[in-house]
Amino acid sequence: MANQPAIDPMEQFVVHKLVDLPPLHVGSLVIDMSITNSVASMIAGALILVAFFALAARREIVPNRGQAVAEALYNIIDRMLVRPILGEAGRPYVPYLFTLFLVILVLNLMSVLLAVFNVAGLNFTFAVTSQLAVTATLAVLTFFSVFILGFVKHGPKFLGLFFPSGMGVIGAILMAPIEMLSYFVRPVTLALRLFGNMLGGHVVMSLFGSFVVALGLLGLSGGIASLALVPSAFSFALIVALTGLELVVAVLQAFVFAALATVYLNEVVNFGHGH
Repeated sequence: MANQPAIDPMEQFVVHKLVDLPPLHVGSLVIDMSITNSVASMIAGALILVAFFALAARREIVPNRGQAVAEALYNIIDRMLVRPILGEAGRPYVPYLFTLFLVILVLNLMSVLLAVFNVAGLNFTFAVTSQLAVTATLAVLTFFSVFILGFVKHGPKFLGLFFPSGMGVIGAILMAPIEMLSYFVRPVTLALRLFGNMLGGHVVMSLFGSFVVALGLLGLSGGIASLALVPSAFSFALIVALTGLELVVAVLQAFVFAALATVYLNEVVNFGHGH
């Protein structure tokens, strides 16, 4: 039997060009403007969100299903995160947190729901949130936006965040480097959490998907090899279960990202007093 090509579960994360466009020159900087599979998936996610809210924002007295879903998603951020953590002072930040939650949620769900077609060799989506560059960008943008907001609202007093109270001058000075390290490592952990969860889930699903195809083809060859249909069917059942689990993880990780961003905002919005 001819040698079969090795199955590489990481191949699904390779970024490649779909549309080659001329580069943009900004001084000595050359920016590649080509549309990759990653960019195409992000554009598709943005279009899905725009289309959804264009259809849902009807302002009807009796909300339709789309409007009810949109309001439910908004309440997740407003009533479950912003009001309990930030209070009324946090209302101006709901739009950003809501957008952050929805972008991650849609990209996560796209990568899971459309990944089932990968079993048939069809690539209809790209796991954008399985790319560290994307999750790191969201994390750094969120973190430094909060950090800059802290200085805008409180000025140099915001540096008091790194000097724990009640420890005396010497103790506070000794603890300041540790506090700063733990503070500035936040975007790293924020990016890695989303990246790791989505990457791991897609790798496992890809491995079991390859088992389904490989063992299924072996079982169809007849004879004693037909016993391979049993583990193939078992692998398929595991894929169904893993897909359900991945959908839960997709929603949960979007919520966790938004929740941590809200907690970071709380240190700015309610700086200097408990809430």
